[in-house]
Amino acid sequence: MPEEILFQSEGSRNRAEIASYLRQVAEKLDAGDDITLTAGEQSVTMTPPDPSTFEVKAEREGPTDSLGELSIEFEIEWNEGGETDAGGSAGGLEIE
Repeated sequence: MPEEILFQSEGSRNRAEIASYLRQVAEKLDAGDDITLTAGEQSVTMTPPDPSTFEVKAEREGPTDSLGELSIEFEIEWNEGGETDAGGSAGGLEIE
């Protein structure tokens, strides 16, 4: 299935700025509000349903024999019809 990018923003941010963005998303999710992403002329508003599929991934990209790029990815997914995928990994997620 082809992927359509509705919004994208990437740039260097310090840890406090990243935490602030994540807190804003968390507050919107807690309140059940829409989430609007804006950067320059780009803007998109999305409404994750309850429940949604939440994926957390830590990965290393690049050659295995040298230093690569590390990332932590957080993704909230849902079908446009509002139904969520019942699949998922066993066990609970813990972030320490």
